[in-house]
Amino acid sequence: MEVDRADGRAPNQRRPVACTRGILHRAHGSASWAQGDTKVIAAVYGPKAGTRKNENPEKACIEVIWKPKTGQSGKPEREYEMVMKKTLQSICLLNVHPNTTTSIIIQVVNDDGALLPCAINAACAALVDAGTPLKHLAIAICCCMSENGQILLDPSKIEEQKVKSFVYLVFPNSIASVLPEGSLKSRGEITEHGILTSVTHGVMTVDDYFSCLKLGRPAAAELSDFIRNNLKLKPGNDSSKAA
Repeated sequence: MEVDRADGRAPNQRRPVACTRGILHRAHGSASWAQGDTKVIAAVYGPKAGTRKNENPEKACIEVIWKPKTGQSGKPEREYEMVMKKTLQSICLLNVHPNTTTSIIIQVVNDDGALLPCAINAACAALVDAGTPLKHLAIAICCCMSENGQILLDPSKIEEQKVKSFVYLVFPNSIASVLPEGSLKSRGEITEHGILTSVTHGVMTVDDYFSCLKLGRPAAAELSDFIRNNLKLKPGNDSSKAA
């Protein structure tokens, strides 16, 4: 039994996406990412000399600061910062600019579901805009499990609140890389078909999790194509694509 989605989408259909780079003049790199009515702006500052306390000075440090649409940052925002820091550190070449700190500011414009994946995608576009050396890009997507067992791709805020569980999945872009051939190898292992980050909320069986992976992977491949085409455009140009 399929779930009737309020916006009329099929279970495996994501919302329209739009990305614009170079929107902030004072930042070293910036990008906005809109997915449906969810919109996030990411700004990159740095690299600046010096690393934060307890960071390895022989490598570059990545700092993520999350700014909600309204109010003060709380525990959810701290968790978002931690997940994003680990994800972005895994794709950045930290040995290129040792003993430096790159700050990534995330400003939430509107939250209508799948907020963290949108922020990760915005941050990646902003890092590219800043010329930050990367191993590859990170492509994020959200899948959720409805009460009747139906898996939904890219849920809205209302759907997130109604489902019993959802998962944020982050894949490496599997087709094009920022570096020459061989750059998708990390520590001798090929990450092309792997997963960079996975965050689950609620109760989800192993079978359900792998079903979400099966649905999320082709959606991430579509987003990878979208981002690659967007990077061919000059900063400041809009690019959008329906699911």
